[in-house]
Amino acid sequence: MSAPTVLFIGGSGVISSASVRLAVERGYDVTVLNRGSSTTRPLPAEVRSLRADVRDPGSVREALGGSDFDAVVDWVAFTPGHVQQDVDLFTGRTGQYVFISSASAYQTPPARSPVLESTPLRNPYWGYSQDKIACEDLLVAAYRDSGFPATIVRPSHTYDQTSVPLDGGWTAVERMRAGKEVVVHGDGTSLWTITHTDDFALGFVPLLANPRVVGDTFHITSDEALTWDRITQSLARAAGVEAKIVHVPSDAIAAVDPGWGAGLLGDKAHSMVFDNAKIRSIAPGFVPRTTFEQGAREIVAWHDADPARRQVDARMDALMDDLVERFRV
Repeated sequence: MSAPTVLFIGGSGVISSASVRLAVERGYDVTVLNRGSSTTRPLPAEVRSLRADVRDPGSVREALGGSDFDAVVDWVAFTPGHVQQDVDLFTGRTGQYVFISSASAYQTPPARSPVLESTPLRNPYWGYSQDKIACEDLLVAAYRDSGFPATIVRPSHTYDQTSVPLDGGWTAVERMRAGKEVVVHGDGTSLWTITHTDDFALGFVPLLANPRVVGDTFHITSDEALTWDRITQSLARAAGVEAKIVHVPSDAIAAVDPGWGAGLLGDKAHSMVFDNAKIRSIAPGFVPRTTFEQGAREIVAWHDADPARRQVDARMDALMDDLVERFRV
C-alpha cells in the first residue's frame, strides 16, 4: 500500500513546520509548495519541494503539473478569495482539503467554557477572525453544494522557539532584562491556552488523508490554561529575571494602538479554555507534552543563541513606556 500523498501550501511557518516533520516521520509522502524564501525552519530532506507564488494560480498550476493528492493543507489562506482560489485549483485533485482557521473565530467573548467545536462563530472585534469565519462559511457551502472535501482546523495561540507570545515579542523580554516594567492587559488573571507547535502536530497529522473527518471541524490546543501574569512570569524566569508587571485595561491599549487593541479585544483579553475530546476521538495519542515553563526556556535559549534574533521594536518599547507611566500604581 502506497503512502498517503499530502501537499502543504506554506509549510515553513511556526505552526506548519512541526506538522511537516511529523508527517514525514509517520510515513506520509509530503510535498511542500511555497516561495522558498524562509531559512529559519529547514524542510526535512524527504520532502519534495515546489516553488510557486500561491497567490498566482497560474504559477501554482505550473508547479503542480498533473499531480493529485490525498490531502491538501493550506497554511496561508486568510480571506475568502484565497479559499475560493483553492477550491478552483483542487476540485477533483484531492481527497481532502484542510483549511487552517483560527480559534479566535469562536464567539468572542465566549458565553461558556470550555469552548467546544459547536460553540458559535462570532467575533465583532477583529477583522482577521471575521475573514476566517467567512472562509469557513465558503467551505461549508462548497461541501454541502458540491461535496468539496473540506476539513476545518482551528488552532489557538500556537508557538515555537522563535515566537515570544507576549505583545511586542522579544521587546517585552528585553525590557524585563533591563529592569523595566512590562504591560499586561486587564488584571492579568484571564486564562489563556497556549500550544507548542510540536503538540499541535500530534493532533493534526492524524487528520490527514482521513476520510472520517471530511466535512468536519476540529480545534487542536494544549490542555494547559495559564493566566497572562503566569505566562509573563514564566518568560521572566527563563530569562533569569523577575517580571515587573503593570496592568493596563485592554480598551486603554486599543485607544492608543488600534492594531494591538484589535488582537486583545478580539482574542487575548478573554479567557479561552478548550475541550479537546473531539480531536482525541480521532487521535487518541494526542497528549500535549510541552508545558509553557519548558517552552519559555526554549524561546529564550533560541534568542540568546544569536544576538541578531534579539530585536527590539522601538515604537512598541516607547508605547509601553508611555502606558507604564500612565498606569503604574
